[in-house]
Amino acid sequence: MNPSLAHAELLATFRRAELDAAQKFGLIKAIEKKGPKAIQAAIETAAKAAKRRDSYAKKLNALGVSLKD
Repeated sequence: MNPSLAHAELLATFRRAELDAAQKFGLIKAIEKKGPKAIQAAIETAAKAAKRRDSYAKKLNALGVSLKD
């Protein structure tokens, strides 16, 4: 696979993970009236999404791709 194509695919995957993490953190606010169990589940889901995002960011950084806008 072409290295620049691999970078582009990894960057696209990172962007999707970034949006997913942002959405999951937004859900915490929407769920706050449903009780502590719902809040805890939303927090755990958001943490997993953030971990995925950070993992892709680390891989991109190792490849020398800057994520700063």
